[in-house]
Amino acid sequence: MIRYGSFYRSSDSRKIGRYLCKCCGGTFSRATLSPGVWQKRRRITHPLKLLLSSGVTKSRAAVLLRADPKTIARRSQFLARESRKSHSRWLKSLEARPIVSVQFDDLETFEHTKCKPLSVALVVEPDSRKIIGFQVSRMPAKGRLAKIARKKYPKRKDQRIQGWNRLMRRLTTVIASDAEWKSDDHPFYPKLLRLNYPQATHVTVKGGRGAITGQGELKKLVFDPIFSLNHTCAMLRANMSRLFRRTWNTTKTLQGLVDHLSIFIGFHNEHLTPDLIHQQA
Repeated sequence: MIRYGSFYRSSDSRKIGRYLCKCCGGTFSRATLSPGVWQKRRRITHPLKLLLSSGVTKSRAAVLLRADPKTIARRSQFLARESRKSHSRWLKSLEARPIVSVQFDDLETFEHTKCKPLSVALVVEPDSRKIIGFQVSRMPAKGRLAKIARKKYPKRKDQRIQGWNRLMRRLTTVIASDAEWKSDDHPFYPKLLRLNYPQATHVTVKGGRGAITGQGELKKLVFDPIFSLNHTCAMLRANMSRLFRRTWNTTKTLQGLVDHLSIFIGFHNEHLTPDLIHQQA
């Protein structure tokens, strides 16, 4: 391999080196194997990640970045894929020293209408507040909306248990088999842990009333035993526009919520929380 000139990349105003393979005679550049190869507006990728992780909607991001909404939608999917790859590599680095204490619970939102609720299962490491994993599942409407939902929409299955099982099985190499799992007193959590982590210790705490501050996720308690988890849920609601308590920016598809969560969790774990590996060392 030898140097073979360079070219100017107009998408981000950079000079990119080109190389020649002495074996096959083919040429390539440093950008050939880049995930963003062939992207025409590379300048907007990182700013878009910051905006989507800071309470800005996709439509407003298109205005601020002077991009077509379709470009923003496609680039959001790209950012979500890269975030998931980065998260998988990070989890792989934790396998040598599995996590020994976690907090878990779910956060509720909806797709299209409150008659179609969604559950976001979260597992958080309490000391660093890093989000270890998440899973989005559909669930039926409850309370006063249940009767309205049954009239307007087809019967909606409760997929939360399947979602929790899928998430816990995915984390078996990252969380120690005898780890301490802390949660509120939800009735089906003990069964999930007995099925997936039979040697684990399950510590339950009584749930409290939501405080006015913290998007209703922080509790009116002198000492909150699962503060790290509730703080993380409050961060999600404060920094993802589709999760605001009072918003007209709603989730239209389940995959759209998964992609947005992937982007924010990557930003949250990388920039807003301390390094977990250093804490364990």
